[in-house]
Amino acid sequence: MKRTAKGSARAPRRTDSLSRELIIQTAIEILDSGGEKALTLRALTVRLSTGYGAIYHHVADKSDLLATATDDVITGLLSGAVADADPRTALRDLALGLFDAIDAHPWVGAELSRQPWRPTLLDFYESIGRLLDALAVPEEVRFDAAGALVNYVLGVAAQNAANARLHAGGDTDRESFLENAAAEWAQIDPDRYPFVHAAATRLGEHDDREQFLVGVDIFLAGISALR
Repeated sequence: MKRTAKGSARAPRRTDSLSRELIIQTAIEILDSGGEKALTLRALTVRLSTGYGAIYHHVADKSDLLATATDDVITGLLSGAVADADPRTALRDLALGLFDAIDAHPWVGAELSRQPWRPTLLDFYESIGRLLDALAVPEEVRFDAAGALVNYVLGVAAQNAANARLHAGGDTDRESFLENAAAEWAQIDPDRYPFVHAAATRLGEHDDREQFLVGVDIFLAGISALR
């Protein structure tokens, strides 16, 4: 076995072919475990036991890796959608699917914020529009309705992912953070902030996913009125 100048063993190179799919899957694993800072070409070469040239043969740089990994997650979401489901159920499931995907892969939310209209997200937007059409939403308001739902899903999911990254890097977890915030809300003037004061009891125990679905259901109730 060859040795480096310092005498340490050099990691053996892989003997099988390196595919773009394997590179992207490995990048997703690194992103999920360590976030965007952990994803470097050096980390990939170590994990895949290969050289930089083999990586560059398939991807241009880190930005290309992030974009392609994001596309892979969104494509997986769309491919798992049930085509023959009730449009209302399908719309709800599609919105929840993207929320869950960004919750599982917080870096996806950040990447979509940087490049909001990448091709795979357009596929998501197209799916939403077709489901609204199936729900008989008038054509003249379909564009606005689709935009409202997509912006809601991306906004809430990205904020939820940002909160997850914040708590992951700090000393306070989500439960403690909400408990502290609820305690502060409970101390404010109930005459000036009656709603916020009353909501303090709900803040500490609410579920982000369930609250997100309530928003989707409110949207669905609204488009029923449009018909």
